[in-house]
Amino acid sequence: MGVFRVSDRYRENQPLDTVENEIELGVLWRGIRRRLPIILALTFLIGLLTYFWSRSQPRVYEASSSLITVRPADGVVGATLLPASPLPVGALDEALRGSTVVGSVISALNSSQLALTTKKELVKALQFELQSSKISTIGLTSQLDQGGNGVYTITGQAPSAQSARVLTNLTTQALLNWDENRALLSVQRALKVQRSQLAEIDQQLNAAGLPDLERQTLITTRALTQRNLAQTSILAQATTGSLSLVSPAIEPLNPIAPKPTRNAILASLLTLLLGLGIAALLTVTDRTIRSEEDLLTFGLPTLGMIPRLRKRDIVLMGIVRAARQAGLYEAIGFLRVNLLSNMDTHQGKCIMVSSTAPGEGKSSLTATLADGMASSGQRVLIIDADLRRGTQQDVWNKYQRQHEWQQLVGEGGARNLQEALRDPENVQVIEAEPNVYLLPAGPGLHDSLTLLNRSDLGEIFKRWGENYSIVLIDSPPLLALADGLVLGRHVDGVILVTEAGQTTLQAVKQVMRRTKEAKVPMMGFVLNKMTQSSREGYGYGQNYSYATRVTEGS
Repeated sequence: MGVFRVSDRYRENQPLDTVENEIELGVLWRGIRRRLPIILALTFLIGLLTYFWSRSQPRVYEASSSLITVRPADGVVGATLLPASPLPVGALDEALRGSTVVGSVISALNSSQLALTTKKELVKALQFELQSSKISTIGLTSQLDQGGNGVYTITGQAPSAQSARVLTNLTTQALLNWDENRALLSVQRALKVQRSQLAEIDQQLNAAGLPDLERQTLITTRALTQRNLAQTSILAQATTGSLSLVSPAIEPLNPIAPKPTRNAILASLLTLLLGLGIAALLTVTDRTIRSEEDLLTFGLPTLGMIPRLRKRDIVLMGIVRAARQAGLYEAIGFLRVNLLSNMDTHQGKCIMVSSTAPGEGKSSLTATLADGMASSGQRVLIIDADLRRGTQQDVWNKYQRQHEWQQLVGEGGARNLQEALRDPENVQVIEAEPNVYLLPAGPGLHDSLTLLNRSDLGEIFKRWGENYSIVLIDSPPLLALADGLVLGRHVDGVILVTEAGQTTLQAVKQVMRRTKEAKVPMMGFVLNKMTQSSREGYGYGQNYSYATRVTEGS
């Protein structure tokens, strides 16, 4: 973590809205990147599950055969024979979906030599598809020219290579039979007409009193009709329709399904895209601060990044001992170095520690920062300026119950900030630990602004801090009360504590706007509870409501 100067980082002439819009895509990418490990893990897991699930599915084989369209030659036998009409485009596909062809296939399957279970499975599938008008077990594709000439490809899918071949060939034969029957319709109509003509002639010949000339004419016509009927009967036997078999189906070597690798890749890609979309949506809707980069929007440095502590350790040992045992000295050390680098070298510098809202850990950070500075030989004065809900004395009481009172200024006098502001010349402080001294806030006070809103507050803090390396002021949250803005005018710098995963960009934006209008010297941010997924409050609620904390006198 580098060292920063206040003059290098606060861009006063650039609106916050403009800065935020400039890195909108960057914020979106950081939100996606933050969730990328989970997305990749899910992608791999779903792809793996899809692969093994696909392998467990029954195999499906597909066989195919080809038909070619043959335009029948025009020919007329007698005056009543009509040539077979060519197949209209789409007619064969509709025939394949109809009950005539599918019914013929089902009948042929029942008579085939396939295994009984396979026959039942195929028949059941075809019957269901016929009823639902969605034929998929057998299929048809075509490559035709504008005149309707071309090749048809018939496919059949079955659980084995042999059954796929049989199914496809039966389907092909059913289509050939249907086409032949269609082609015979004109010949059959001609036969019907010729037989009717012959019957009519015979009826006339059987009539009594028929003149000889007319009888000879009818006999001649009857002979001609009989000849035409014989020729039409011969043509009917030779008619084959407009379709001709090109190649029958053969047994396929490999199944077409399942395809575990392909399915796994598709499932993984879908999961990845869906995960990235959800991550982008969550980033847009949940604009909380989770990394140092999120705070770059506001033009101030991140002075420190503090990892979270276990709540159980804090409850049992207190924040100071818990921080020591958790090894936070490195993180606190970075914060101390960056903080001191932004301060002048003379004694008595007054730094205010605040947050946007209750529960972000400003009081705990103040205590651990004071403890870290004290361990390096610096004398630290903590002033708990949270007059409504001060917590610093509770924090240090958890560390050590017995404390000695030391004279801050004057003789005797006040032992909390409320009394000290009324008589700033005579004040005592608690020696919380070696080199750390605390002026508690005192009992909860509703009208805190009456005490804080005084013009000489800065001089009072300066006088109190003459014998200390640094004065740390624990203030109320800046969005909860106006107290923090009043205090901020009388300090040398303000550190804003943000909680990872809880503090929103909008809240920080509001704080920056208010502090800029109030001319509060903002130094930078501290990103607290770095791996915290839910807010852990230290005496505060989870919103901006700020009730009075009633305590006994210190």
